[in-house]
Amino acid sequence: MRLFPGEPAFGPWRAEAISAVLARTGPGTRIVAVDGRSAGGKTTCATRLAATVPGATVVHTDDVAWYEAFFDWARLLRDGVLAPVRAGEAVAFRPPAWERRGRDGAIEVPASCPLLVVEGVGVSRRELSAFFDLRLWVQSDRVEARRRGIERDGGTAHEAFWDEWDAEEIPFLAADRPWERADLIVAGGAERPYDPATELLVAEPRMNP
Repeated sequence: MRLFPGEPAFGPWRAEAISAVLARTGPGTRIVAVDGRSAGGKTTCATRLAATVPGATVVHTDDVAWYEAFFDWARLLRDGVLAPVRAGEAVAFRPPAWERRGRDGAIEVPASCPLLVVEGVGVSRRELSAFFDLRLWVQSDRVEARRRGIERDGGTAHEAFWDEWDAEEIPFLAADRPWERADLIVAGGAERPYDPATELLVAEPRMNP
């Protein structure tokens, strides 16, 4: 796997039932962070987790950070989503940029939500880590992730944006090192056969020798 500077390779990989992954958390409302590189498989992982728990909610940091600086949104996520959910409150959060730019709707989490999955690059950063009952790091191949991301965003016309993104993402993650706080590592690509409907490919949060 072709990794970014500073990120260790994890393994060996094994298939683990999603129910077993979530069982690593305690009872009550559970808050799970799905962190990893951009276009590395975080949204797919978050969707699979939420699909196994009726009433689960997924929050994307891209919505919290809409028209904010790439990585300067921790306070918004903390005050607008994580702290209220941890207190047992319902969330109907409209970030400041939504108000300024007239975006409809809100980021909503019901008070009865049994599982909140928050996905995004840097979501398990140091200042937010304690809010989560389970922290996952999705490890991905940097070349494949970039290819998928550019394709997802509309093709080669968006390469300049990806260069700008990489210029901030790479040093941010190299300094924060969220994989060191992860409770479990998830493969962002198919390292071996598994059932994507019921399983994740995982490794323990320690480096290969």
